[in-house]
Amino acid sequence: MGSLAEDSAAAAAARSRHGLLAPWLGDRAVTMHGAALMSRCDTNLEKIMQIGLYEVTAILDGTFALDGGSMFGVVPKPLWERAQEPDERNRVRLASRLLYIQGAGRRILVDTGLGDKWDEKRREIFQVDRSAGGVLAALGERGIEPGAITDVILTHLHFDHAAGTTFREKETLQLTFPNAIHHVQRRHWDWAFNPTLKDAGSFRAEDFALLAGSDRLHLLEGEIELFEGIEIVVLDGHTPAMQVVKIRGPETTLLYLADLVPTTTHLRWPYIMSYDNEPLVTLAEKQRYLLRAAREGWLLVFEHDPQVTALRVSEDNGVLVPGPPRDL
Repeated sequence: MGSLAEDSAAAAAARSRHGLLAPWLGDRAVTMHGAALMSRCDTNLEKIMQIGLYEVTAILDGTFALDGGSMFGVVPKPLWERAQEPDERNRVRLASRLLYIQGAGRRILVDTGLGDKWDEKRREIFQVDRSAGGVLAALGERGIEPGAITDVILTHLHFDHAAGTTFREKETLQLTFPNAIHHVQRRHWDWAFNPTLKDAGSFRAEDFALLAGSDRLHLLEGEIELFEGIEIVVLDGHTPAMQVVKIRGPETTLLYLADLVPTTTHLRWPYIMSYDNEPLVTLAEKQRYLLRAAREGWLLVFEHDPQVTALRVSEDNGVLVPGPPRDL
């Protein structure tokens, strides 16, 4: 396969056909599909999809905001702000969208969201909004108590993915899902306790250290079919040994992207977060999995896109062409 970074005439023609004027152009072609695209940030529980043995649904835990420059890396602001308009402090609105999987005797949650351990200062800085009740309210709509969750798959331990793992009760930390086995990559677990100066701010021990003294932690050693039809894919660009979840059925394959592709805007190759420890590794991982997703028709689920839950992509001369958004 040739380099997708090469701006060939064929790729330029494809971008022109699909309204993508440059591989990093921040127009709304990737994230906007006219009136068909509606904000999902005012609801908790989205639709249910059957994939093989499992019922799968997206759960909106809440919204938050991060610096736009950090979210889009080397891409200039005049480009990325066309897709995601920043506020007066240059923050862009993001979703905390989790995945709930039920079937084969299991109730599985992928990531635990923002949690409620926020003081007023940090809540304001990150614009945390869980006013709809968060993941627990969404599960409650289905009659599911926290103690009924059998498994939690943590893609990684950054605070916007794992903060909901614990909560405070009278100043004592407790596990939010006390009966669940929490699945984390061993390499990532070790990294979270010894991060670099660059990424130390993304980890808060209060979110996950309680697991170390419990029997609720399962440390994984690389890629694995964790349960029948549920595969763990390990990636290293964003943070060492981040794991994304792939669910296979007879007719549909779903890939929960975590921070490989946090929003639909990041479907463009050069749109890579400054938070990523190894951005060139992220680029290679995006090329590998997104091109395969295009070939095989996988449904892609976005953890942080404030509007789009999921979509499929096709590929035209190295350019990813997004299909219509859909609920899940």
